[in-house]
This record gives sequence, structure tokens and C-alpha cells, in this order.
Amino acid sequence: MATTDENLGERDLGLDRHHSARIYDYFLGGKTNFPPDREVAEKLLAAFPGFRNAARANRAFMHRAARFLVERGIRQFLDIGTGIPTSPNLHEVAQSIAPETRIVYADNDPIVLAHARALLTGSPEGRTAYVEADITDPESILTSSQLTGTIDLSQPTALCLVGLMHYITDEHDAYGIVERLTEALAPGSYVVLSQCTPDFAPEEWEQAMEVYKMDGGSAQVRSREEISRFFGGLELVEPGIEVPHRWHPDADTSQVTSIGDMDDALVSMWAGVAIKR
Repeated sequence: MATTDENLGERDLGLDRHHSARIYDYFLGGKTNFPPDREVAEKLLAAFPGFRNAARANRAFMHRAARFLVERGIRQFLDIGTGIPTSPNLHEVAQSIAPETRIVYADNDPIVLAHARALLTGSPEGRTAYVEADITDPESILTSSQLTGTIDLSQPTALCLVGLMHYITDEHDAYGIVERLTEALAPGSYVVLSQCTPDFAPEEWEQAMEVYKMDGGSAQVRSREEISRFFGGLELVEPGIEVPHRWHPDADTSQVTSIGDMDDALVSMWAGVAIKR
């Protein structure tokens, strides 16, 4: 892969307009965000104060799901919608258990590319790669030389779509995209998916979606039933589709839940992991 500097060149980094990856970084307390991102983020927080809680719960779910899958023998991950690197990243979690694990990251924000060195520094036994691509064009991800040179999709792979699909509307054929990506996976592979839902706080989410769309964003929250369609033809692992902080909770999750920092309405997401037989 070319260096990040070579890939960036004189490109427009889009710093004059908000981007979902940088808004998410703001919710996580990161520093790779800019005035347009912070402005939209604060408007969203005014409409739905739980966005920070949701971001933290979603991130923790990704870590637990990664550990769960590595412990079950998965050694390849395709993480689409990577976002701004925030340690521990997926490869750090997976390679801390199995150093030989290989991870391919994909995102469409050039700022993520600018920070991709943090995603490409893994264990010497494993490999990491970064693909600059958009999930609305799944073929550009599946056929990229960075992917084909790093992981072998004829072997079991974990496809991670964590906190991503609410940005892909039905107009962009969200279900067809996930079906195509899943189709490319070998038997024994897994799909890890989480997305925002209006099921617990419908009025607040209606306001939040209005705010996001007024500022030029594209998003679609979905009910539990609608999210279950993404797992069509797959076998959900226990406990099935669940709010992320209740999916295989660990000691840290139980602690923040017990003090009221995580509840279903504040998090307002569904998450699940399913295997392809």
C-alpha cells in the first residue's frame, strides 16, 4: 500500500463539511473532528442526548464481538466503516489474543486514510491493510488489491458492519449490499452488525433524524424487525439480536450498566452476530 501522504496528495479532505466518522469521533471524545462535525454533533445531542452513550456501547460491543470470534477460531476480519482510529482498534483486540490475525479496514473518509498508520501497525505475525472505498460499492471493496493481498475470502472471515448501516438508506439498497458482502464469505464466516433504532425513544429519534437530514446527512434508523433482515439466511448466535450492552456483557459493561450510564433508551441500538453455514 502507498503511504498515506502519497494517497492524500492535494486532495480535498472535506473539512468544510461534516462527516459521520468524525461526528462519531466527537461522541467518543476524540480529537480528529472539525467545526462542521462538532456543530452537527451538538445539534444531534440536543435532539437525542444518548449519542455519546450509544457510541461507547457500540465500541465496547465491537471489542467483545472481536474477542468472541477470535476465541472461536476466526483469524480474518473485514471491517467496513472503520472510522477514526481509536485504541484499542479491532486489530489490537484480535491480535492480542491471536497475533496471526489479519484485518482489512475500509472507509470512505480521507481523514481516516490520513490516520491509517495507526491501523496498519499490527503484530509481526499478522497483517493489516486499509481500503479507501464506500460500502455502497461493495465490489470495490471485495476486489481491491489491499483486500485480496491480505485475507482469503475462501476461508472463514468476520464481516464487521458496526454502527454503519444506519447511514445506508433503503434508497441505496442497504439489504442488497449486505447480501452481496455476505455472499462473498465462506461457510463458517460471521457477520457482526449494529445499528441505531427508534424502538426505545421514537420521538427523540424522529427529531434527531430531522436534524441530521437538514444538515445534509443521509441516515435511516430501523426497528428490530428491520435490522433482523440483514441477518437473512444466517444463524444468529446467542443471545440473538440484543441491545449492545447486553450482548455477552463483561465486567466493564456490567459496571456502567449498574450505575445507569447505559440503558436501552440511552443506547438505542440493536446488535447481533451471526454465522454463515
